[in-house]
Amino acid sequence: MQRFIEKSPEGFRMPGEHERHTRTWMLWPERLETWRDGCEPARKAFTEVIRAIAKFEPVTVCASAAQYNAVCQLFQADNEEKGFCITVVSMESDDSWMRDVGPTFIVANSRTHGSTNEVRGIDWTFNAWGGSVDGLYSDWTKDDQIAQQVCSLHDISSHRTPGFVLEGGSIHVDGEGTCIVTEACLLSAGRNPDLSKAEIEAKLHCYLGVKKVIWLANGIHGDETNEHVDNMIHFLAPTQVILAWTDDESDVQWQYSSAALRVLEHERDAQGRPFVVTKIHVPSAMFITPEEHASFGIHMNGSLGKAGDKMPASYCNCYLVNGGVILPVFGDAVYDELALSTLRELLPERVVTPVYTREILLGGGNIHCITQQQPC
Repeated sequence: MQRFIEKSPEGFRMPGEHERHTRTWMLWPERLETWRDGCEPARKAFTEVIRAIAKFEPVTVCASAAQYNAVCQLFQADNEEKGFCITVVSMESDDSWMRDVGPTFIVANSRTHGSTNEVRGIDWTFNAWGGSVDGLYSDWTKDDQIAQQVCSLHDISSHRTPGFVLEGGSIHVDGEGTCIVTEACLLSAGRNPDLSKAEIEAKLHCYLGVKKVIWLANGIHGDETNEHVDNMIHFLAPTQVILAWTDDESDVQWQYSSAALRVLEHERDAQGRPFVVTKIHVPSAMFITPEEHASFGIHMNGSLGKAGDKMPASYCNCYLVNGGVILPVFGDAVYDELALSTLRELLPERVVTPVYTREILLGGGNIHCITQQQPC
């Protein structure tokens, strides 16, 4: 029986994504406002991501009752012929961003809990990235219940954060006490307007077990989540960070990335160590085409809503799995290859797998946004 715990999880920490996973959780795309052509192109892209991850670790896909049988059939051959472990469970949702609506998992600190490997879930209050101020849809009831339901499936205790709004994509940790966030997101008017910066920091210390929070001013320009940090930077390991970059000084992103680099160059992590920052150039500018816009049956969500809008593409929105990295690529002959070669050089012990994800980007996010790791 899954247990719901209201008090804060003392003695627990959020592991880094580079640490071992038990599985990856994902949600099947179904929302017509988010995904074009009746969701079919997005489903093909999600399928490629799921299969790429399943080469390294189990994947659990949550699909609505209406889609459950079709998704089971889709992955049956993968399990039987390729030896994958792709499990499909029935779960209703409003959209498919598991990083943001699913639980952020924490584990018992061995120094306070002995040798235990107890895992718990943080069930953040979710309001569709801004509620009545600038939220991306008006009814997020189902999404706000996803974290508790995921935990229930594996009898994992969950900690609800009543009155404190957060999404999993708005935080990045190294597993050793350091958390990086953006002011643009965490201080936005639609989330926790009654809390000061210090009070928000205290919440992160409490729920994630971190010792230091580092604030970047901005993320990727035009990111409709109010600039989630996971589109801007990625911890590959403690002290090792990749940063979305552009050499075009006329681009607003150059200002954002330069400011972030200055912070990371002067800051130290929770253990007092300097960061090793590697720039990963963003792809060449990508825009929504008139044909893509016309293929949405219902008007698109949020600010990313008309032909000609620039999409917030970034290679930092990758995902570390057991022994691998799943990297979004965009058909950019120069920067796709540069991102691949850089990550292969930085992580020689991991297999870097590229997946073409323009369709996921059209929905407003990328591979990291649609996944959530469950640690061992």
